[in-house]
Amino acid sequence: MSLNLKPETLARIDEVITHYRVKRSATLPLLHLVQEDQGYISSRGGRVDRRPARAPAYQRAGVVTFYPMFRQQPIGRRHVKICRTLSCALNGGYKVCEHFEKEFGTHVGHSSADGEVHLEFVECLASCGSGPVVMIDDDLHENVDTAKAAALAAQLKAEAAQRR
Repeated sequence: MSLNLKPETLARIDEVITHYRVKRSATLPLLHLVQEDQGYISSRGGRVDRRPARAPAYQRAGVVTFYPMFRQQPIGRRHVKICRTLSCALNGGYKVCEHFEKEFGTHVGHSSADGEVHLEFVECLASCGSGPVVMIDDDLHENVDTAKAAALAAQLKAEAAQRR
C-alpha cells in the first residue's frame, strides 16, 4: 500500500535520500516531506515503498510518536500555535490562548467546526524576549496580547470567507 504523494514530493524524496550513506538515516527528513505533502503522518504515512530508504515500521512509528512536530491526525487548514513556556505565560500567553479558543469556538488540540483553524499550545517558539508569541502556519507574531489575537483571528476569518 503506497501513499498518493505528489510527483514533486517523490522527486524531493529521491533527492534527499542521496545525502545519506545509510539510507534508513533519511527517515526524519522523509517524514517531514510526507507530512508536508499529506498534512499529517497517517499510520501508513512513513511508508514510501518504492524508495530505498525504507525503514522498518516500528522505527517510523517510534519517530512519529516521539517528535511532537509530527501530526498523526489531520488538522485544520490553518495551524495556530501559541507558546506556553515561562516568558510567554508570564506575559499573558494563557489569556491569548483562551481568546483564540473563544474566537474559533474550539479548544487547544482541536480544529474549528468549519475545519479552518487548528489550535495548539506549544512548548517553545524560540522568541522568549517578545512573548507572548503565536505562530500561524510559518509566520511568527510577537508581543501578542488579546487585542492583537482578536485582529489575527479576524484576519484568518476574513481569509477563510474569501476562499468560500
